[in-house]
Amino acid sequence: MEPGNYQRKLAAIFTADVEGYSRLMGSNELATVETLKEYRMVFAEFIERYRGRIIDSPGDNLLAEFGSVVDAVQCAVDLQKDLAVRNKILPENRRMTFRIGINLGDVLQDGSQIYGDGVNIAARVEKLADTGGICISGSAYDQVKNKLPVGYEFLGQQKVKNIAEPVRAYRILMDSVSAGDTVFRRKKDDPRHRRNAAVIMGVILGLVLIFGGIHRYRSTDSEKTPRVIDILKKRLASPSTSFPSIAVLPFVNMSGDPSQEYFADGFTEDLITDLSKLSELKVIARNSVFTYKGKPVNIEEAGRDLGVRFILEGSVRKEGKKVRINAQLIDVKSGGHIWADRYDRDVEDIFDLQDEVSQKIVSALAVKLTAGEQERLLKKETANMDAYDAYLRGLEYQSRFTKESNHQARLNFEKATTLDPRFASAVARLGWTYFADWAMGWSLDPQSLETAMKKAQTAISINSSSGEAYCLKASVLTWEKRHDEAIQAHEKALSLNPNYVEALSGLGEALTWAGRPEEAISIIEEAIRLNPRHPVYYEFNLGHAFFLIRRYDKCIKALEASISINPDFYPSRIFMAAAYAEMGKTDEARSSLAPIMKHFTKDSLTTLGYRLPYKDPEMFQRIMNALSQAGMK
Repeated sequence: MEPGNYQRKLAAIFTADVEGYSRLMGSNELATVETLKEYRMVFAEFIERYRGRIIDSPGDNLLAEFGSVVDAVQCAVDLQKDLAVRNKILPENRRMTFRIGINLGDVLQDGSQIYGDGVNIAARVEKLADTGGICISGSAYDQVKNKLPVGYEFLGQQKVKNIAEPVRAYRILMDSVSAGDTVFRRKKDDPRHRRNAAVIMGVILGLVLIFGGIHRYRSTDSEKTPRVIDILKKRLASPSTSFPSIAVLPFVNMSGDPSQEYFADGFTEDLITDLSKLSELKVIARNSVFTYKGKPVNIEEAGRDLGVRFILEGSVRKEGKKVRINAQLIDVKSGGHIWADRYDRDVEDIFDLQDEVSQKIVSALAVKLTAGEQERLLKKETANMDAYDAYLRGLEYQSRFTKESNHQARLNFEKATTLDPRFASAVARLGWTYFADWAMGWSLDPQSLETAMKKAQTAISINSSSGEAYCLKASVLTWEKRHDEAIQAHEKALSLNPNYVEALSGLGEALTWAGRPEEAISIIEEAIRLNPRHPVYYEFNLGHAFFLIRRYDKCIKALEASISINPDFYPSRIFMAAAYAEMGKTDEARSSLAPIMKHFTKDSLTTLGYRLPYKDPEMFQRIMNALSQAGMK
């Protein structure tokens, strides 16, 4: 090419190609060619309308240029909407969908042709677009971000073929709800987040300088323990409408393969865990929402039953290495959709997808995040998909809560931790299987409690933000009668995850054994509100606390509720007998014990006494006397 035969210029480059073109041609060549010719005419019409120029259209590809990025993007949006309407009248296997990529860059023009990295980058970002979607480069985004009624999703810095530097890429969000917004998959990518973090750090530094430091709390881990009790008191004293409340219903497995249920359930549980980390959001616990699994759901009734204003529902379709997620956030009061979207991603992107859905909810509900919550919301613990898969299978087994399923859960968590030894949640869940063995009497191994503690400590050393690990540690400490340490560990868990119902219930239990039942009651009641379909021991812990303050009416009501959940949960019958004995109702006390006496030996009272972790000797003696009066030997 002679130097005088071309010129450099800045242009908006528009590229498009057909998704699945080879499949369409293999199925029906003639029909595919006819549809392609028709759609090329549509492209030509729209490109001319927006003052563009078609440069080339070989095969199923098309290359065009525009003098304005705004014109190029608006043309692409209107084209995709028009093609979607046209595709609806075609059989599903004949529909022709396009990906479109747009870049603003310097190009070389030779006659009617253009060349250069400006063209190559447009072609590369096109490959990042969803089927029927549009992807633009960062240079194009900078020109249009405030000028069109569309939204944008930042896809990060993308390494693309034959381009030396990473390319910023943005997906166009064509729904009206997203208009004017830019969504960041990771909050650290959001410049507003970086500015806010800098401001927060500046304020914190200023306070430290002004006040000369912060108050330090003693801990066996030599670390600061937050005053989570104060946070809880604020939440408990606030009207129920002070914080937005949400229930994440089980995502439906749409793969057609029942063996993939664990993946849909795991995605749901991870979303619940992420949202539970936010102090200004009330989140219903897993086992309450999973009572709706596999059932038709009336949103208004579910919202009323669960006591929430908002419900998230959706579906998961996992096929090979691909996953499709549909999600919608519904206002229970109005029945209207606040937000809805569909995502088609690689399975390896599942963590980014969880982040994105969580952030959409946070934005839709206008939930304010602290700097720590922003960091924890984005923190993912493993990049090993095989480890994550084993972890999800372990969760499914663990939720069944039987001796056999607990063993299967352990095998899967062991596999996950072998594949990724630094997968803290898998380590913590493995520890919970040993604690369950001890608590439920499923194993005679005296080392179960010690092993559970070791797993908790290991998980904390890997990830100091693991609320699960601190809760496990606290549970072990309670039964080791290390009451103050147990309370501190539960507080730490709740500072990391304010909606973690097991830590709420566990803190209430620890406070009760520590001789502080008055404080425990409101905390256990909050756990029950966040987990309406709660396990049997929530009501037991509540009844125990009422027993210690001699509110026998409420004690018996709570224990009766726990027995209705599980008639074989013998601790509730034991404490009901103690309550009746202290009320002077010996016959009722003996009747309470009668269904479980077959499990006791002549030394049952002494054996029970060894296990009860009371801090106050007087409280311990009181329960022993009451049970003796009830007829326990």
